[in-house]
Amino acid sequence: MKSARSCAEIARDVCSGRTSAEATLQECLKRVRAWEPRLGALLRFDEEAALSRARAVDAKRGRGEALGRLAGVPVALKDNLLVRGLQTTAGSRILQGHAAAYDATAVRRLLAEDAVLLGQTNMDEFAMGSSTENSAWQVTRNPWDWERVPGGSSGGSAAAIAAGLCSLALGSDTGGSVRQPASFCGTLGLKPTYGRVSRHGLVAFASSLDQIGPLALSVADAALALSVIAGPDSMDSTCATMPVPDYLKELESGVKGLRVGLPKEYFLPGLDAEVESAVRAAVATLGSLGAEVREVSLPHTRYAVSAYYIVAPCEASSNLARYDGIRYGRRSRAARDLEELYELSRGEGFGPEVKRRIMLGTYALSAGYYEAYYAKAQKARILIKGDFSAAFQQVDLIAAPTAPTAAFRLGEKAADPVAMYLCDALTIPSSMAGN
Repeated sequence: MKSARSCAEIARDVCSGRTSAEATLQECLKRVRAWEPRLGALLRFDEEAALSRARAVDAKRGRGEALGRLAGVPVALKDNLLVRGLQTTAGSRILQGHAAAYDATAVRRLLAEDAVLLGQTNMDEFAMGSSTENSAWQVTRNPWDWERVPGGSSGGSAAAIAAGLCSLALGSDTGGSVRQPASFCGTLGLKPTYGRVSRHGLVAFASSLDQIGPLALSVADAALALSVIAGPDSMDSTCATMPVPDYLKELESGVKGLRVGLPKEYFLPGLDAEVESAVRAAVATLGSLGAEVREVSLPHTRYAVSAYYIVAPCEASSNLARYDGIRYGRRSRAARDLEELYELSRGEGFGPEVKRRIMLGTYALSAGYYEAYYAKAQKARILIKGDFSAAFQQVDLIAAPTAPTAAFRLGEKAADPVAMYLCDALTIPSSMAGN
């Protein structure tokens, strides 16, 4: 399996004329033809449209115009990021045929830096899942082992990077949906701090948790991508107004003197021995390079999964109420009255996992249960955030496993929602804290 080239290398070569955006894209197209559709990473892919975009970048250079930081870089987008004029379904039948009316802010910023859109990647429906098996459209396989999952919900983006179909992909992370598939596919995935990247144009799952992040081949590529997509946006009131640092320059500092925290609650029975060994070996390498490693405690970690599976379904219940068969999306043709229109449109359009979470959230928000469930989960969230704030008084960063296991087999956890939910037990706490 041959990797695509790094984003920085591609942009440098395209800007200098050493290669062209079209030639770079052709390299990726060869791998797309070799791997798809068996891999199942791409939901929608228009070769002619991609070539047209690459040629436009080359024409811009030919006119002597300055090119952007991602000149000629092939980029894939998770199917919940809007691209004007393209079908965007969030992996769901309820949005089949829905063409986006505008570009997501993150997408607009990529295109402004002359990135080349390759296609849209498969995902768990409405980002609800940890294996990409909840997609309404197809199965995505792990490119390292066809019988294993790529993780989720951004499994298509992670698999596309791992298979070398593109050099950069965007995903979204609510409870681990960038980090866990990156771990399963051996790529780099970054969930930025909540509010660092605008959510404008991201199909909403849980609005207080959702965040767009890059999947890439290296830390440097992720840093470059974040420097492009981060920053204030008047279209998202939760977007931070802080200036965007020079992330690439920060990479030159090295790790000497950094205080690295190991949370004792993350190394408990149930963590796969090989995963623990790999993490501790990586931390030992940091120590050998001059970092100071110490143990920290995040005592409310044990409440994170329970609290998350109240907060996120409650927000999903609210956000997904808009898919009613009337305003946009799927509209049942069998309905005889308004009530049936709601029931049949949603019943036909949503998959089992989405229905499960809508029902959980609606119940938890209902009269008589709000205080017992949602309000209590939000109190637990405050305690979890407090743990991280206290830990970061002692250390600069926290190193921990991303998932309790390596990639599991297709179908292994599909019939057991609780087992699937526990796949995100180590990523959910930092999501709840907004880190």
